[in-house]
Amino acid sequence: MTRKMKDSGIEWIGEIPEDWEVSLLKYLIVDRQGGVWGNEENYEDITNNRICIRIADFNYPEMIVNKDKGFTIRNYKKREIIKYTLNKGDILVEKSGGGEKTPVGRTVIWDEDIEALYANFIERLRVDSSKISPMYAQYCFYSFYGMGGSNLYFNQTTGIQNLDITKMMGSLKFPLPNLIQQKKIVDKLNLYLDDIKSITLTINQEIKKLEEYKKSVITEAVTKGLDKNVEMKDSGIEWIGEIPKHWKTPRIKDVALLKARIGWQGLRSDEFLYDENLPYLITGTDFKNGYVNWSTCVRVSEERFHLDRNIQVKENDLLITKDGTIGKLAIVRNCPSKVTLNSGVFVMRNQGNYKYIDRYMYYLLQSIQFELWFELNDSGNSTIRHLYQKDFYNFKFTYPSIEEQKEIVDYLDKKTKTIDESIQAKEKQLEILEEYKKSLIYEYVTGKKEVPSEEFI
Repeated sequence: MTRKMKDSGIEWIGEIPEDWEVSLLKYLIVDRQGGVWGNEENYEDITNNRICIRIADFNYPEMIVNKDKGFTIRNYKKREIIKYTLNKGDILVEKSGGGEKTPVGRTVIWDEDIEALYANFIERLRVDSSKISPMYAQYCFYSFYGMGGSNLYFNQTTGIQNLDITKMMGSLKFPLPNLIQQKKIVDKLNLYLDDIKSITLTINQEIKKLEEYKKSVITEAVTKGLDKNVEMKDSGIEWIGEIPKHWKTPRIKDVALLKARIGWQGLRSDEFLYDENLPYLITGTDFKNGYVNWSTCVRVSEERFHLDRNIQVKENDLLITKDGTIGKLAIVRNCPSKVTLNSGVFVMRNQGNYKYIDRYMYYLLQSIQFELWFELNDSGNSTIRHLYQKDFYNFKFTYPSIEEQKEIVDYLDKKTKTIDESIQAKEKQLEILEEYKKSLIYEYVTGKKEVPSEEFI
């Protein structure tokens, strides 16, 4: 028998089953609490009720988390003594931030009872379990967020997005079947999502193997060359090993000029502009497939652009990230007339005694040579990782002739293209799975798909 539907009157929900209701979020929440400010640089050993939980550490899109799953607990001093508790089933909302790794509006369910702090950019919501189950609420949040709904509640767009949860509580509505139907929906979705998660894990493992193979191909070419019969010698360098006898091992300072934004010149998020007539600002998030994605760059004032001519970017410059994710690379192509760098990125320009092909250096810095050197050089340092200019200048690397560099680049361009195409195909599979997941959750939490009752006899 066809299920009777009615118009919910809510745009994001559409039609729902005739026996369902809709409810404002504020009527489904019995308690909410924001996090606290603290200084994450001042760590100390403190009791469990001072543990700080940061949603940025969650392994999104994981939906259910606890202190042992998906993120790291940080201990740090705080400015106020407040007792915070997390109960099993509490929903944590990311209410401030921005970017690919910390999307504002995402939610996770906490899966245990614990006394803890949580950072100031988290809001903790506790649902009324007599009206809505925590997991059903989480699926509703996920569906709403997946449709970009949280954008309706941002109260500023100056680089840092802030979610107005009070406004959201007062106007966001959820579809609401009875608790028995909610359980059926949750159980059904859990089964589907377990299967999707298993497939996703397999694809990610395949991508990782392809990336490792790509790195090994690059390393072999830039360390041993392409001639299998060439006479070899010991380079005497721990992270390099044997190399062709006629190759050299200069330092970066012998071949290139390195420049980055000086600390006191750092940009605030409210200086990010969107006027297309202003100079471009490059960050590491604008790197895509080895080049700069100009369409994602924000703009800065003319004054900021002219403040430091050393970081005014030119055609064929090589860019490398020095903070956070170390060693992301991009070659500058089709460079606009005015471009500068944000903090966290080096510009590397061939101005030394040795000339190199930019793509040779691009490949070399993706090799295990650079990776091993960085790990050896960085060992024992703080948990916050940086690629320091003074250290990077002393990185020794393999240097063949320009003619050999060109042969290696041509070879790697062809070889890595095939590998990259395989990786991209698998990444497309992940995108399709994620879209299927979003669609599946939406269809069930709005009642457009019905869980057959015989499945739960």
